[in-house]
Amino acid sequence: MRAAVVPEAGAEFELVEREVPDPGPGEVLVEVDACGICHSDVFTKEGTYPGVAYPRIPGHEVAGHVAAVGEDVTTWHEGDRVGAGWHGGHCFTCEPCRRGKFLQCENADITGLTFDGGYAEYAAVPAEALARIPDDLAAVDAAPLLCAGITTYNALRNSGAHAGDLVAVQGIGGLGHLALQYAHAAGFETVALSHSPDKRDLALDLGADHFVDTAEEDPAAALQDLGGARVVLGTAPSSDAIESVVGGLGNDGELVVVGVPGDPVSVDVQYLVGTRGDVGGWGSGHARDSQDTLEFSDLRGIAPRTETYPLAEVSAAYDRMLSNDARFRVVLEP
Repeated sequence: MRAAVVPEAGAEFELVEREVPDPGPGEVLVEVDACGICHSDVFTKEGTYPGVAYPRIPGHEVAGHVAAVGEDVTTWHEGDRVGAGWHGGHCFTCEPCRRGKFLQCENADITGLTFDGGYAEYAAVPAEALARIPDDLAAVDAAPLLCAGITTYNALRNSGAHAGDLVAVQGIGGLGHLALQYAHAAGFETVALSHSPDKRDLALDLGADHFVDTAEEDPAAALQDLGGARVVLGTAPSSDAIESVVGGLGNDGELVVVGVPGDPVSVDVQYLVGTRGDVGGWGSGHARDSQDTLEFSDLRGIAPRTETYPLAEVSAAYDRMLSNDARFRVVLEP
């Protein structure tokens, strides 16, 4: 098979030929139809995640179909359409696993980090890490939903918002353009917050009821004018942008951060005490959450905006993602 390998931390991609891996006990061999490129792939490329072993094949937005199954695998069968996201499996025995909190597993695997991912024609994946892809959902669309999709969908559905509540999406990019679609489909009164006025028409097309140009208008004041937000989903990894929306929370409002900034975030605790407000974070989900995301997206016609590249152009595709010029998700088609 062909694969794009990071030979060591910080090195350039190398296109190599390898033997197709044999699935071990409890594993499934996935023939990759599409793999999204995510900013979190920087962890593998640059070696900024502890314990990454090299050489390593990145990629945790893997959409494909089952080519073979290992010993003791009964859930999946050859030909099944499957996807693998960030959560690459769990031990079943640690305390979080025993309580059903698989995403918090103390020994969790991560696709493309602790084992080889989807920048290749095949990947061997733990069976419990796989989600079923609906038959009529294209692989190129499914791949980004296994990271950007699940992160935003799962954060919103686990928030305290109900249909009709005011929900704002801060940042209209790779995460935010999907979050707007999910918020609209869930029945929220949806607000798009962006410092790019040229995204107004896109945001409204994706389901926003209101657009706030944060370069010209205080987002907190704008949200208060609309009655105060029940939830603000922070998708742009900017500390300043995240801090600027806290004052827009209504009573019992919550700011849920999914785009992680590099700098600490300061909040006005007095305001949070007065409104019983919350500031928290949310991190993707496990395989069943991924499948819920895929099924809901298929049901409601929600899809990412993508740019596709062949595996041979992996360096250009990765740079396109890293430069933040992509609109909005970059996908490899091996």
